[in-house]
Amino acid sequence: MNNRLVFAYPGDLSLKTGGYGYDRRLIHGLEQLGWHVEPVSLGEGFPMPTTDVLARAEAQLSALPDGALVMIDGLAFGLMDRWAKREGARLRIVALVHHPLALETGLPAAVAARLCESEREALRFVRHVVVTSAETARTLSEDYGVAPAEITIAVPGTDRPQPANQAARDAGPPHIIPPHIISVGTLTRRKGHDVLLAALAKLRDLPWRASIIGNQTLDPVTAAALADQVVALGLSDRVTLCGERDDVAGELQTGDIFALASRYEGYGMVFAEALAQGLPIVACHAGAIPEVVPPEAGVLVAVDDIDGFADALRTFITDPLVRRQFADAAATAGRLLPRWQDTARTVSDRLEGVT
Repeated sequence: MNNRLVFAYPGDLSLKTGGYGYDRRLIHGLEQLGWHVEPVSLGEGFPMPTTDVLARAEAQLSALPDGALVMIDGLAFGLMDRWAKREGARLRIVALVHHPLALETGLPAAVAARLCESEREALRFVRHVVVTSAETARTLSEDYGVAPAEITIAVPGTDRPQPANQAARDAGPPHIIPPHIISVGTLTRRKGHDVLLAALAKLRDLPWRASIIGNQTLDPVTAAALADQVVALGLSDRVTLCGERDDVAGELQTGDIFALASRYEGYGMVFAEALAQGLPIVACHAGAIPEVVPPEAGVLVAVDDIDGFADALRTFITDPLVRRQFADAAATAGRLLPRWQDTARTVSDRLEGVT
């Protein structure tokens, strides 16, 4: 096979977000399968790049030879509609869509409409689309005009816990209170950390501590607002805004409950990671989350339902037997999740057929 692939992405591939984590693991997996992958950074500022950044990104890709196979992360590709129209016949373009740009929380209606139209137009000129969930596949088919036959679902892989660590979790004594609540997600509006904090404030009468892990620089306005919220709610002695962590799996192993109030997820890799670590989950019925979290492993409430979120946490905090029941179900579900080599194989098989 012609196993050369240009993988184009916006910004810094080393950022610790779910989307960049997927990109890194996919590149590695494809290389393990014999692909020669050339990573190409398209510059900073996506999905709101300056005119100059967008022009340089397009020029980089236009310099590729005829027939080159190029996969472009949707965070950038959704803005490249005019470029895709110019180059779609010459290059074999594959879009990697984590979730449509217009579904980011907090966008003004006019901006969301513009992003939706740009991404819909760009997708007209690709040879294929790779998505990370059935939810995103349905959205692209129903709202963006992409034929189902032109979409491949490559669900993110999940690492299994180290056997020694899992054995310690299974054989060790019950967790000593207060239960440790862990949340992992970049500090943006879409991740709903404000809802989690408001819910925790309703549980002051209970013993617990909470750690919120996630990048604090990508959306500094939201990060600052969350820090202020912690202080205003009087939670400074119980809630820690941890910033990024290199070993998220290791952090999850210290937890008793995983809680993330995302308002939308194209997949939600961290929910799968929590399942793999055997953590009961409290989350929202949003996007692809119901596809990832089975009902026996977690409680899903409506988006922005602070009272419902607090009630679910209260049950897990106060009833260790229920918490254990959900934890066992989470671990069972986690063992059934695909591995990263499965994800890479799914994408590799489809890339081989892109003409």
